Amino acid sequence: MVQSQLTFDTKDLTIKEVSVNGQTAKFQLGASHRFKGTPLEITLPFPLARGQEVIVQISSETSPKSSALQWLNPEQTAGKTHPYLFSQCQATHCRTIIPCQDTPSVKFTYYSQVSVPKELVALMSALRDGHIPDPEDCSRKIYRFKQNVPIPSYLIALVVGALEGRKIGPRTTVWTEKEFLDASAYEFAETETMLQKAEDLAGPYVWEQYDLLVLPPSFPYGGMENPCLTFATPTVLAGDRSLAGVIAHEISHSWTGNLVTNRTWEHFWLNEGHTVYLERRIDGLLHGENLRQLLALGGWKELQNSVNTFGASNVLTNLVPNLHEVDVDEAFSSVPYEKGFALLYHLEQLLGGPDVFLGFLKAYIQRFAYKTVTTDDWKAFLYSYFKDKTDILDKVDWKGWMHTPGMPPVQPKYDMTLANACTALANKWIEAKESDLSSFSSEDLKDLSSYQRTEFLTQLLLHEPLPVSHVKRMQEVYIFNDVKNSEIRFRWLRLCLRAKWEEAIPLALKMSTEQGRMKFTRPLYRDLYNFDKARDEAISTFKKNRSSMHPVTEMLVAKDLHLSS
Repeated sequence: MVQSQLTFDTKDLTIKEVSVNGQTAKFQLGASHRFKGTPLEITLPFPLARGQEVIVQISSETSPKSSALQWLNPEQTAGKTHPYLFSQCQATHCRTIIPCQDTPSVKFTYYSQVSVPKELVALMSALRDGHIPDPEDCSRKIYRFKQNVPIPSYLIALVVGALEGRKIGPRTTVWTEKEFLDASAYEFAETETMLQKAEDLAGPYVWEQYDLLVLPPSFPYGGMENPCLTFATPTVLAGDRSLAGVIAHEISHSWTGNLVTNRTWEHFWLNEGHTVYLERRIDGLLHGENLRQLLALGGWKELQNSVNTFGASNVLTNLVPNLHEVDVDEAFSSVPYEKGFALLYHLEQLLGGPDVFLGFLKAYIQRFAYKTVTTDDWKAFLYSYFKDKTDILDKVDWKGWMHTPGMPPVQPKYDMTLANACTALANKWIEAKESDLSSFSSEDLKDLSSYQRTEFLTQLLLHEPLPVSHVKRMQEVYIFNDVKNSEIRFRWLRLCLRAKWEEAIPLALKMSTEQGRMKFTRPLYRDLYNFDKARDEAISTFKKNRSSMHPVTEMLVAKDLHLSS
């Protein structure tokens, strides 16, 4: 078989020249697609036989419109002196930085050199390989990186800023602006312990280095599992107990996602469902099985919220959705995470318990390490591993789990030890009449952990909105307005907006704009839009702040607010 053409994904790139083995190659850009961008079609100057290696050099330039890059001016940083750049390539945004085969089905190693002003630091999703003065400009430095483990394009990551690092473990340096360094080092102190627990569960850590980067507030996710350099939201620095979950999740991706990768985005649940499963196993080892159970139950409630938001008949709530002509960003939700986890947890209960199922998970990782997988691959391996239990597996409603919208066909069983107190208090509020409100006091929360307080509010959000009198009384006795924990604060503000309490509007707008984590920002903006007295202010606040938002967050919030552009 002889090949005469190569095709790469690009979007908003200027292609300057292309050469193959030093020979100039002809190229053209194909038809533009709404969200996929434009294919770069290269005509090889000589035919290429199977197995033959060539060096393709492409000179290209990014655009200010690049959806993978956010350029922050100095005022948007903690130090207020230097600009800052960070990337977010998942799911299909790497093509806006470099021409590439921008699909998780293709994995590659990389070596990189990045020239930056010498007062700044560059980091990538790779091992650091030193830095040298830029021979072409004495005011700049060249930072070098190598990633020896094959990765898909969505795991390429770059950050440039006035960063400082502090070693907090044998494999971990935490990086951030100096203003956040002490708080970050303190919050991430348990990282090595978590890494060791993860290795006990999933096998050896192959990436050598596990560094952490705390980004500015506009970062759109809780974390991003970039190899060798996890990106983390600064919302985890507010004494937020959900920090442990964020880091346990990103560490777990080192096996499920980064080492064993979904072949296409339809199979995203293979990355996220297994990662949530491992994350909660780590939480169980560190903090007790009762916490794993509470978090699993909370995940089921999050799934209910996502299904309610999309609609129970929306095919994007399928575990394996059809994403033909669907922008992956618009399909993003907790479904692959929590429906995926629920299936794995259900299988754990069917097949013999946590230890038995962990044996399968370890074998699955070993079997598909460095490869990509589909749901059919996973299911075939499940059947081969549990070949003596195929009668149990045959009774699973696979179509109901995989290819049917809405909630799963079966709800797993949960230990309710920690949840019962949350349910009792939630029901008390739901059933309370005006004359009962005086019976509530700050003592109600005295014995509830931050995880339980989160679960209490989650349960209230799944019911009809409370009367305004109830949320006012709740503020009087629980003083939730002063809580710094972002998971609690987010749910509390949603509860107030749904109750149509006008005093919550400025607090919700503040949380929507002070940080850019889409998990918080999008539902708050949606609730503000649905509150007639808040709608105009929500739209004007968004328009005023959109230029400082991450491009993906901006695009999706504009849709949430029904703005055409």
